[in-house]
Amino acid sequence: MFYKKLLAIGLVLGMLSSCEKYVDAPIGSNMISKEAAFNSDNSATSATLILYSYNPTVGHLQYATWLGGLSSDELQYTGTTANFIEFAQNVIAPGNTNSLNYLWTYPYQVIRYCNLIIDGVSNSSAISAATKNQLIGEAKFFRALMYFNMVNYFGGVPISSDPIEINNAFKPRATIAEVYSYLIADLKDAQELLPTTYAGTAALKIRANKWAATALLAKAYLYNKDYVNAEAEATKVIGSGMYTKATLANAFINTSSETILQLATLYGASVFTTFRTSSSAATVAPPTYVLNSNFTKDFEINDNRKTSWVDSTTYNSVKYYRLGKYKVQAASASATGNEYTVLLRLGEVYLIRAEARAQQGTNILGAQQDLNEIRNRAGLGNTTASSPADLLTAIAKERKLELFGEYANRWFDLKRTGKADEVLVPLKSTWKTTAQLYPIPEAQILLNYNLIQNLGYN
Repeated sequence: MFYKKLLAIGLVLGMLSSCEKYVDAPIGSNMISKEAAFNSDNSATSATLILYSYNPTVGHLQYATWLGGLSSDELQYTGTTANFIEFAQNVIAPGNTNSLNYLWTYPYQVIRYCNLIIDGVSNSSAISAATKNQLIGEAKFFRALMYFNMVNYFGGVPISSDPIEINNAFKPRATIAEVYSYLIADLKDAQELLPTTYAGTAALKIRANKWAATALLAKAYLYNKDYVNAEAEATKVIGSGMYTKATLANAFINTSSETILQLATLYGASVFTTFRTSSSAATVAPPTYVLNSNFTKDFEINDNRKTSWVDSTTYNSVKYYRLGKYKVQAASASATGNEYTVLLRLGEVYLIRAEARAQQGTNILGAQQDLNEIRNRAGLGNTTASSPADLLTAIAKERKLELFGEYANRWFDLKRTGKADEVLVPLKSTWKTTAQLYPIPEAQILLNYNLIQNLGYN
């Protein structure tokens, strides 16, 4: 049913993509009007489902993983394309629009659709109250997700909330605090609007619910150093009874008990399947994105994540380690897989709560217990860290080894914890402190004279 609905999306968005009519042209045969898009529960739902499948959403999340991984100590790039080498060396040119667009333009396209959905659904008298809450909640969730990533890549960015696009064209950059305040408000709204259950195919968790909004809200509070609320929101997710830790082998299958939200794919192969390679020797070229040569050294001897989640291949007698969390390399109508793309999962929520507790220093035992949930699942013994400082060091290490290859967690962690210089100076001769923020794309500054470039970029 999910994919049948997606067939209607192209028709809906053909009209939604023009907010202002400068020429009164007839609607094409493959389009419907904005009014028709929001005149029933079914059509409005079809318009909203675009957020889960539309290329800017998926493209942004893919590049967020690759580029953030290259900028940190997580991934290496073995190719020769200059656009990606710039990220690996942390010398990104503002004119590198081919890559920066995935982190700036794509999120704003998603935000634009969120604004249109919120406006269209809110002003429709033909949509049921329950569906209105669901769709507005989903749009606010995705809008918050886009701003969360953007503020961690670029710092303060313009807040675009008007459904009329021209009204957003010349907005100046908001402050980091203002962006966090805005996205947290969106997540709190989504938390109230969304049901605790899953719409659509409930067992597959492919549409946002209350707990997805709550998990992202806990993460936003953690990043914003609001540790009391980060702990409280993480506790809500853990205490909901909806999720349990899966085995390492099952953590990323599409029926995993650990998944809070995942993006469905047509045949059951994750959008990150290109990170996966067989353990046999590569015959044509080395893998394009591989784990940093020093990365695997941080795994303890008995850490089962290294054997379950890390894949290796050999090219020209050189062994490369790759991300092996997703096992399905290819899928089709005749050979379907059992993996989607996990967006939020319980393992991260335990680590959020562990860090929030350690930062407060008032519940050391609770922080240890949360950390041990992750360590024990990996086959490791309980942590020996007992002071807040030692616990934070241990949690940072577990975040690195638990969340690698999942979006830009490692890159964001190095920056928000003030460890970027300490970790990256010894690894990269081209590293500069100002590289912690990416440059605003040059093309965007030319379009919006109110945008001010980040420090360190000409």
